[in-house]
This record gives sequence, structure tokens and C-alpha cells, in this order.
Amino acid sequence: MRRRKGLGGSPLIALATSLALAVIGALVLVAMPSAFAASLFADNFEDGNSNGWSKSGGSWSVVADGSQVYRQSGTGADARTVVGAGWSGQAVQARVKPIAFNGGGRYVAVLARAQSTSNYYFLGLSNSGSVVLGKRTGGAPTTLGSAAATVTPGTWYTLRLEAFGTTLRGFVNNVQVVSATDSTFSSGKVGLAGYYASASFDDVLVTDAGGPSEPPVTPTITPPPPGSCPTSGTPVGFAAVNAWGRNGTTGGAGGPTVEVDTASELISAIGQTGPLNICVRGMITVPAGMYNVTSDKSIVGIGSTGGISGGGLNIGLPLDDSVTSPPANAVNNVIIRNLSFRNANDDSINVQMFSHHVWIDHNDLADGYDGLIDIKRGSSYVTVSWNHTHDHTKNMLLGHDDSNSAQDVGRLKVSYHHNWFNQTPQRNPRVRFGEPVHVFNNYYVYNTDVGVACQLNAGCLIEGNYFERVEVPATNTYAGTAGRCVARNNVLDDSGPPECSGTVQEASSYYSYTLDDPNSVKAIVSAGAGVGKIGG
Repeated sequence: MRRRKGLGGSPLIALATSLALAVIGALVLVAMPSAFAASLFADNFEDGNSNGWSKSGGSWSVVADGSQVYRQSGTGADARTVVGAGWSGQAVQARVKPIAFNGGGRYVAVLARAQSTSNYYFLGLSNSGSVVLGKRTGGAPTTLGSAAATVTPGTWYTLRLEAFGTTLRGFVNNVQVVSATDSTFSSGKVGLAGYYASASFDDVLVTDAGGPSEPPVTPTITPPPPGSCPTSGTPVGFAAVNAWGRNGTTGGAGGPTVEVDTASELISAIGQTGPLNICVRGMITVPAGMYNVTSDKSIVGIGSTGGISGGGLNIGLPLDDSVTSPPANAVNNVIIRNLSFRNANDDSINVQMFSHHVWIDHNDLADGYDGLIDIKRGSSYVTVSWNHTHDHTKNMLLGHDDSNSAQDVGRLKVSYHHNWFNQTPQRNPRVRFGEPVHVFNNYYVYNTDVGVACQLNAGCLIEGNYFERVEVPATNTYAGTAGRCVARNNVLDDSGPPECSGTVQEASSYYSYTLDDPNSVKAIVSAGAGVGKIGG
């Protein structure tokens, strides 16, 4: 913490210093505007601590975010922290980076004239598309003024709240955007707040004079690009079909973009309501568990190093056997791309409870505990494409149980294309009930057991794939009640024959697609599947 310090030394030195300052001060008054400010308090957190700050609610800590910052993690609390003396005229300024918001009308803010952690003025960046100037008097916040603004999570802004006399002025990036008059608080401390929101704060500065007096304007705040984070793209297959009230899969399109590099940031962002593009920087280790992803999300790795280790992503509502048709609040419109998954303690990616329009694309998955990509309990209109799965036994499950016909019959419509199944002995995928399950242009190599296993009256169309050293490329008699499968135009390189019978719905009755020459699939898929293979 950096605080303003007084002058020390002997009386003679003090007198000489005072005279020198008087002369310099006179010169400064001639050369500088009258708003020249003295610093009352400053903290840039580079000492690694938050000594002197009093906290209420939330989870505050000093962490690294480029430099050392003061972070409020999580979005489940009305979090506030205050510091300083009982200053009357004050201008409090800080750099603020919103991370995630929990619901509508939330904000991250700087505080002025704080009597306590529940009585103060605030200037906040709101996820409702505004900058809000308001006050708290022990209860809910009261808005004194506001201005429209684009607020993008993951972007740094400079906020300054001035309180001189009864006049309050709010600035964003050194431009005045809002003002009000109020006499509730005449003096107090300064502070920071995350009103059911997470954020990083840095470079807190309190001065005894205000800034420029330009007229209020609506700020245009354009965030810098977060790096190579390819959030655009369109799926081929069932994720592109118009069904269940949704036409195609767009993920976070139309929403803001946020960059995450910690477990808390990632978990908070994927659970946020509304469309959001989440760019994952580096390999993030999360605590063991499955973490819920809400609708309208794109979760995309930056470059070729973004990923998740230690836990997995769950796309879907809680399990409920009594729900036998798609509920109105089913999770939908989710994209997971360009991520590596390692060491999950359960599934790496799980899709359940009638979730629909999900696109899982260009990921690298290995070394998990259970399934790498499991889709179950009535989920449908899913595309699994261009993924590299390897060094794992229980690869992909479609339909979890022989007794789940009430939820699964007529659903589990999934396209698997251009995936590289590399040393994944079983579940490539293991299918129950779904029809049509379209498995095309995938490359299978050294699968010592079975490729596609199609059971429980499922209907699998298996075409244009390249099977290399696979004992049983496809079967409808793997275990239990038989399914139906059609295998056509596949390359069998040192592999056994498919064991298929019956008829299956044609995928072309749902969507258009073009098959690559199966003789070229090995080269195409091994070169293009996995992370770092798509533009941004």
C-alpha cells in the first residue's frame, strides 16, 4: 500500500523546505490550472497486501492480473471494501475491470464519502448498459443519475467519482458522463464495490480537487481484442438444424467478450446469464467437479494453449427422471471450441437433460476419469466435430442407460464428423436409442476394441470414415438389445469388417452435408483436428 507521507527532519530543514515549497507553489499556480490536486491516499497493491481496507461481503484478495490488483471474486455477494479518513471534498479514482455479473442491474463501482460499508455514494459500471451514479443508505442502492455506455467484461476502465459540496460528478476514462446534486453525506472514506459482480481494481487514487469540466457525453468504450480467440464459425450437422424453437447454434454471438485465466473467473463466467464469449487463456486448473454452463455461451481457447484441467463442464439442468419432454428452460446454444481437457475427475464434457444446439469443436481431450464427451437424457441437435481424443478408454457415450427410453427415444440426434479417435478402445461413440446418429469422415486409429457401437434400437449412419487397425469398426450387437446401423463408403485399413444390419433414417433429411473422399480422411483429419487449427 502506498500512502501520502509527511516531511520529516529538523526544524531548519522543515523551514527551508517550506520556503522552497512556497516559491514552487507560487510558480505552479501561474503555470497550472486551479484544479491541481494534492494526493490524499493511493494504493496500487504492488506490496501484495490490502492492509487498511475494511471488507464486507464477497471474497477480496490481492492477486496478479498483469500487475498486482485487488480482486473481488465470485458473483454471489454484495461485496464492499472501504479505506481512509473522513475526507469532505474528495475525488476517488481507480482502474476497474469487470469480470462477471450475477443477474441484471448489477455493477462494479468506486465509492466516495463512505460512512460505513453500507452508507456511501458510488459510481458504477452496470451490466444493464449504463454508468450509474447513486447512493446507499443502509438498504438497496438508489440511482441519482445514469448514462448509457457499453460495459464489456474483461476490459479495464478508469472510474473517477468526485464529491465537492453537494455536487457529484462521474467520469469514465477521463470523460464526464454523469452528475447529480445530493447532501446526504458530507464526508467519509473511499471504497470499492462488486454488487453481485466480480472485478479487479487497481491504482486507487484520492485527491482533494476535481478534474476537467467537459460537458457530459455518452462514452464510446471499445475493448481491445482479447487475443486469438476464434469465436466466429458455423457448425455442420445437427447443431445447425432448425428445431425445438432454435435455428442453428451461435453461442455467445451478440454478447460481450471476456478473457479468463483463473478458475474463479472461468466458473463465474460460464454461469452468467445472457450471451457471452469466454476466451480461456492458458491451462486453468479447477477444483474437482462438474461446472454448469448456461445457455448462449461460447467457451473458446486462446491460441493453442487454452484448456481446463481437474474438472469438467456440464451443459444441462439437474437430473430429473420425471421430466420426459424438453422443458422450456433447457440449456441450449452452447459452443465449446479450441480447448484442451485433461485429468477430469468425472466427465470432461457432459451434455444432459434435453440440452440442445450444442457444438463441441476442435478440442483436444485425454486422460480423463469417465467419459470425454457424454451426451444423454434427451439431449439433441448436437455436433461433435474436429476433436482429437486420445489415450483414454471410455471415449464418448450417447445415451447413458438401457432403461432411459422415456427421455431418449426420438432424441439424441447427434453428428460426429472429422474427429480423430486415437487409441480410444471403446465408446467411439457407444450409442443407445438415438436416430439418426451420423458418424462421418472420422479417422479411427489403433482402437483395439470397437469403433461405433449402436445398441438399444438406435439408428447409426456410419459413412466415409477411415478405420486403421480397428478390430470392429462398427457393430449393432455390442452388448444387450441390438440397434440398427448402416456402414457405407468407409476405408478399412488393417481393420475388421463392420457388423451392421437394418435400416436407418438418412441424415440428409435433416441437413445438407458434403462427404470428403474417405481415402483422404486420414490426412485431412490428422492435420486439422484438435486445438490451434482454427483462425481467430
